Amino acid sequence: MEALVLTDKKKLELKDIEKPVLKPDEVLIHTAFAGICGTDHALYAGEPGSADAVPPIVLGHENSGVVKEIGSAVTNVKVGDRVSVDPNIYCGQCKFCHTGRPELCENLSAIGVTRDGGFEEYFAAPASVVYPIPDNVDLKSAAIVEPISCAIHGMKLLKPSPYQKALVIGDGFMGELFVQILQAYGIHQVDLAGIVDEKLKMNKDLFNVKNTYNTMNGDKIPAGEYDVVIEAVGMPQTQESAIESAARGGQVLMFGVGGPDAKFEMNTYEVFQKQLTIQGSFINPNAFEDSLALLSSGKLNVKPLLSHELDYDQVDDFVNGRLGVVSKAVVKIGGEEA
Repeated sequence: MEALVLTDKKKLELKDIEKPVLKPDEVLIHTAFAGICGTDHALYAGEPGSADAVPPIVLGHENSGVVKEIGSAVTNVKVGDRVSVDPNIYCGQCKFCHTGRPELCENLSAIGVTRDGGFEEYFAAPASVVYPIPDNVDLKSAAIVEPISCAIHGMKLLKPSPYQKALVIGDGFMGELFVQILQAYGIHQVDLAGIVDEKLKMNKDLFNVKNTYNTMNGDKIPAGEYDVVIEAVGMPQTQESAIESAARGGQVLMFGVGGPDAKFEMNTYEVFQKQLTIQGSFINPNAFEDSLALLSSGKLNVKPLLSHELDYDQVDDFVNGRLGVVSKAVVKIGGEEA
């Protein structure tokens, strides 16, 4: 079968490899679509993601497809089911798994990171991380359930209330997801800060954003204004802005992934005086069901956010920045007919 293999740092090769042989608890999936995110950029460059990817490895941790074979012990899906796959596999034995925090698992493995993922015709996954998708959710949208679930995990770490005002900093794909998810969770006003006028306008026109700020054009984010602030960039200046824009009693979710050595400055008196809650968020435990429900309900519409559908031979151009501005890209492998 065809597979796009990371054979070395910054080196992707299209190869013919063997189809996976299933273990009793595994499912063989014909890949339909595989999303590409910032983690894939990092892994391609030899940097860590949720774990280290050691070449040769097939990337692709955001996946949808159709079940083609099941192991002898599998009972939750059947051949022919359309599915989405949570890439993260927890050991179930470490102290974090035993205390309800599996995302911090000391022995975390992940499809498309530590084991072959969706940039291939067929991939294998433990049945425990395979989720049938509702009939009204298409396979392209289903490939985006993993990033949605990461945002849902972040929301579960917060305590949103309808009366609150929220600000999302970052008009990339994850920031745009949070715009819709915050409203789905009942927050009555969501504002968006970013750097691309077209994206800011789209989110205002389509997704009920009230106020937008283009910080590249000199727009100032109001200080001390927002009850909930989602930082979805991961740069020191935006992280500092998140703290400054939070109101008294505010909650700040540091969702954006910064560089391993990056640091930002914070006024500790401001944290004290405002009684701020500053929360990190890592991966996506127990969030797939909620994510699929939001997609199925129509409260979350990802299609306007998907800017590029790629073939295998375009992935290298994408991760090297040769395709220009990309909001969100998916690789079409089997497509809707997988």
